[in-house]
Amino acid sequence: MASTLLAGILAGCSGAKGNTTGSGSSDTIKLGVNLELSGGVASYGESLASGINIAVDEINKKGGIDGKKIEVVKVDNKSDAAESTNAAIKLTSQDHVTAIIGAATSGDTVAQAQIADDSKTILLTPSGTSPNVTVGTNGKLNDFVFRTSFIDPFQGTVAANFATKELKVKSAAIFADSASDYAKGLAASFKKTFEKAGGKIVTEEAYVAKDTDFRSTLTRIKAKNPEFIFIPGYYEEVGLIIKQARELGITVPFMGADGWDSPKLVELAGANALNNTYITNHYSSEDPDKKIQTFVTTFKEKNNGESPNAFNALGYDSIYLLADAIKRAGSTDPSKIKDALEKTKNLSLVTGIVTIDKDHNPIKSATVLEYKDGKQVFNTKVNP
Repeated sequence: MASTLLAGILAGCSGAKGNTTGSGSSDTIKLGVNLELSGGVASYGESLASGINIAVDEINKKGGIDGKKIEVVKVDNKSDAAESTNAAIKLTSQDHVTAIIGAATSGDTVAQAQIADDSKTILLTPSGTSPNVTVGTNGKLNDFVFRTSFIDPFQGTVAANFATKELKVKSAAIFADSASDYAKGLAASFKKTFEKAGGKIVTEEAYVAKDTDFRSTLTRIKAKNPEFIFIPGYYEEVGLIIKQARELGITVPFMGADGWDSPKLVELAGANALNNTYITNHYSSEDPDKKIQTFVTTFKEKNNGESPNAFNALGYDSIYLLADAIKRAGSTDPSKIKDALEKTKNLSLVTGIVTIDKDHNPIKSATVLEYKDGKQVFNTKVNP
């Protein structure tokens, strides 16, 4: 986090920036992109960047926002919170951006939140799902911080309801990343909803990010004989967990959340091992919705026929969410954009129809996907 002195310097820089861009003296709108383009979760950052690029190109080809073209300043935070902080300092104090898109993960977004508020710069995370991204652990709203994705408690609730109502399971195990706020939030909401529905959590186990051998813990889980295993985590570890679990003869359904959503998950786990697994996610490329299929077609044309994943869609939507607010604000003054974002209501995006609530979170639907032979297959859509 920035020191008090640094925060004052950043706020001063922002004031000058806001007056300049807000007056219309520039023919561009400068947006910072602070993403995990290398490091442990680079797959997320790269996918978000692809979606962002398509949206920016589309808007600029149509004349920009009120005649101003979007200019992107991209920084790699290397999947590291300290690097994310440094990137935010650079983007606000040196590049004088109007807004920052990023980061992909909750931790790397929280690392920028104080800087965004101190410098009065919009910070919009496409996929940071932890509640404390927009509302700090002290309960205070981060005034300039917003998100495009839904939050962890919603995902955990959807997963628990799917397990009990659709899969009809009565017992479950939870296997979560012990150091991840993302995993902890999902695990807590899943457990609360599952038990409220009459289910029993037979065991809770933990792993540490970067672990590669999960066999001993999986053996303990197997001994408890759960009908279902919930793994709120990121694809790097989850892929190995699923692979090793199947090798140990664990055949029950597994479920996770959007942190699983990477092509590398299939590489790590193997297509066959992923059968009978599910995730909550932000959208499905198989959803017949016209807006979604238009996006899918465009993405495929630009990416050699590859179908867009949820991170591609969230990156794309983040630009359109911000562009809508800038247009309604009639200004590039971040304070006016903030007010416009707070008033967003029923905005149709690829990942859902979005209304921003009092905590700067979008009220939107969630999608449940099933893995079949290595492919994500649309299962159902769940409304809030």
